[in-house]
Amino acid sequence: MKRWGRLSTGVALALTLVVLAVLGAREPEPGHDVGELAAPLPMAPRTTSSSGTAAAPTVPPAASPPAWMRRMQPGERPPQFVLFSFDGAASKPHWDRIMPLAKQANAHVTGLLSGVYLVADADADSYAGPGHDRGTSSIGFGGTRADVALRIEYLNAALAAGHELGTHYNGHFCVGDEPHVGVWNTDQWNNELDQFFAIVEKARQQGFKLDPATVRGGRTPCLEGDWGQAFPAMRGHGMAYDTSHVSLGVAWPSVQNGMWEFPMPEVRVPALGRQVVMMDFNLWYALNGAKDEPDKAKAAEYTTVVLDTYRSVYQAAFNGNRAPMVIGNHFNEWAGGAFSNAVEGFLGEVCVKPETVCATYTEVIQWMQLQDPVVLEQLRRMPAALNE
Repeated sequence: MKRWGRLSTGVALALTLVVLAVLGAREPEPGHDVGELAAPLPMAPRTTSSSGTAAAPTVPPAASPPAWMRRMQPGERPPQFVLFSFDGAASKPHWDRIMPLAKQANAHVTGLLSGVYLVADADADSYAGPGHDRGTSSIGFGGTRADVALRIEYLNAALAAGHELGTHYNGHFCVGDEPHVGVWNTDQWNNELDQFFAIVEKARQQGFKLDPATVRGGRTPCLEGDWGQAFPAMRGHGMAYDTSHVSLGVAWPSVQNGMWEFPMPEVRVPALGRQVVMMDFNLWYALNGAKDEPDKAKAAEYTTVVLDTYRSVYQAAFNGNRAPMVIGNHFNEWAGGAFSNAVEGFLGEVCVKPETVCATYTEVIQWMQLQDPVVLEQLRRMPAALNE
């Protein structure tokens, strides 16, 4: 299969129509082990070259930096960063599995929280997505007030363990839920972010320990957005990074219109011999059209396919440009838990490897701030890591 960056207009249009056929899909609701629906495929890869005139955003340095958080010596190679990130980030069963694994492997992960999961169903009318009726959300709300209180409790535990919480915004309005996030203007993005931080502030009054100043980035619903409209709103809310774009292979973060962009890689799935964006739903769609197959044998097969893909991509980056490897996921039990099993298994094995650091987005930015800018630019100019 040709890489998307090289597709003809006709083929690209055909792929877009395939994407449109699954745009009703969504991520699982909080706490649900099995989501009926999933996040749709991204519309197309985006460029990762630096653009705009705004300077690279900065974040405060680490208060208690780990040993790897230092300036590289001349001739030294960077650590191989692996960034595990989870859209929605509201499932207790999955946090309960991830946190012990991360502690054992000395790893940190990033949860990209959907704000509506901190809003009880009874309080749904407190949220109005830009252009949408009050009290509506494509992914529902947070359940009972007791559910939200419990969620605050386990998210606090994740924060205390050193994990990061970013934003997945609120109502998850993608193509088909008009007006979708891909056509929002800056005022609408500002409105969505204002509401996200208002939701966080209300949760803080209920004991949530998330400092709004530490919400430094996120991933847009369905990877959609008019970036010229969205990025000014993100910057205006103190955010420093986005991780919604797609790169061909594993590429270093670059500055785009004043935001660090951490692209998700489009990679080769060895078992399929084709290129796929390395996100759980995209892999599922490539394997069987995103049809749920709870059969244990199929689940084990899919887990193996995804694990082999992760390992192949890691090896390509480790032996190549050492660019941070972004693994985008949801807390889900799709296809009998195949993708959760794969990501949990890979976390346990990769984060203990030599010269490898499983970190948050903020931690990688903090590390980059310590480096010689000339050295960072040399790293960004290296070819993207392509797996075989």
